[in-house]
Formats: sequence, structure tokens, C-alpha cells
Amino acid sequence: MKYYVNIFLVLLIIISIFGLQPFRQTIDAEKTLVEDTGVYATEVRRLPDATYLVAVRTSMPEVKADMVRWWFSDFLQTTEQYKTWHPKDHVWMDWENKVPGEIIGASHLVHEYIGEDLSQLRIQFVNSAEFFGFDANDEETFVICARVGLLDENMNIAKMCHVIRDTLNGAEMRSRFWLGHVVKREGNKTTPSLEGLIGNAFLTRLLVLDKQTANDLKHHAEEEMKYLAELLPLLFGSEHME
Repeated sequence: MKYYVNIFLVLLIIISIFGLQPFRQTIDAEKTLVEDTGVYATEVRRLPDATYLVAVRTSMPEVKADMVRWWFSDFLQTTEQYKTWHPKDHVWMDWENKVPGEIIGASHLVHEYIGEDLSQLRIQFVNSAEFFGFDANDEETFVICARVGLLDENMNIAKMCHVIRDTLNGAEMRSRFWLGHVVKREGNKTTPSLEGLIGNAFLTRLLVLDKQTANDLKHHAEEEMKYLAELLPLLFGSEHME
């Protein structure tokens, strides 16, 4: 009897730390990149490891993937430009390690409202190979991935990825956020820590992460990407007039 009790306790500890599927791949390249255009679901869902998935699909008529690449790598430089992206929610921005014409390696420092709360974030853009195992960019696709962290603490709390694919009448953006991936950082590098071990525990995620926060993020992403879809055709055209 004692043997079975011990086994039960070990299993309970494993589940409390890792969740029901401890080795499940949450960065699902198949759903993000491979599914046919138009079937990508906008949704909020708690995953088996107690993280939250937030997915948003945005139709972008008259936009091409290269326009979104240009927006992030070249155009977006000031708070005023940032506010045009979402006049109500966007408050302030700056860049860290930004090189003109490039985005990987740069960190976007922002103050923005997500729901009723003002979030102060450091969004560090990384190569898409870190998420998918290969560079997912091509001539008709722009993929931008990031580690999302707190601006006033050396702690990352989420991951995100935007996939923009050319379509017959413009482009489609597939945004995907994974909330609850906690890791301590030193500059652009992540490092093992007690905070990360505790923060990524199943029970911690279950207690700390709530559906309202995930819904607020979905609503914010839906609005800001709709603004971007409306802004880009005219803005890109005016900036590239001969």
C-alpha cells in the first residue's frame, strides 16, 4: 500500500510541476504555418501545461507581407507613429539594440493598455527558427517572433509570433501568443532560475494566469492589427513614391 501511495505522490508532484503533458510542443508550427488560408481560428484556450494560447487571425486587404516587414524593420521609430497603430491603447515606445532595416535582435520597449491595465513590456524579437526549428520566412511570408518580458524586471513571461502570408487580395496575419512561459533574462540571454522553475510550474500557472487577461490580449490584438491593416496600404505607398 505504501508503495502505491509513494507512486501517487510522485505523479502528483510531476503533474503539479509540468502539467498533464510535460513534453508537449506548444509552439505548433503546423497550425501556425501550414493550414490553408482562411481556416486559422481566433481563440483563447488553456493548454494542458496550464499556459494560455491566444490566437488571432486578421484579414489584411491590399497589404502584402513585405509591407508588414517594412513597418517593423524600417518605419516604426517614434511614440507618435506607435500611437497611430492603436490610438487608444498605445502610450509610449522606444527601441533597444535596433539596427535600421533589421528587426531580429532588437527589443521593442512599450507602454500599452491591455484591458484596463497599463502593461510595460520588453518585446525581444528573435529568429523564427527558435520557435519552429527553421527560418519560416520566404518571398511571400513574413514571420516575426519574440520573447515578451517585463520592462522593469529582468523576467520574460510569454512568447509570441506573427505570421503574415500573401493572399490573392492582400495578406493574412496569424498572431499567436503563449502566456505563462517564465524565464529570467540577462540582456538578450535567458538563464535558469528559481523564479523560472516556480513560474513555469503547472499549479503556479493555474493560479496566476486567468482567462480574462487572455481575452483582453485577444481583443487588443484584434484591434491593433485591424488598425495596421487599414494604415499600411496608404502609408507604404506614400513612403515609396518615386
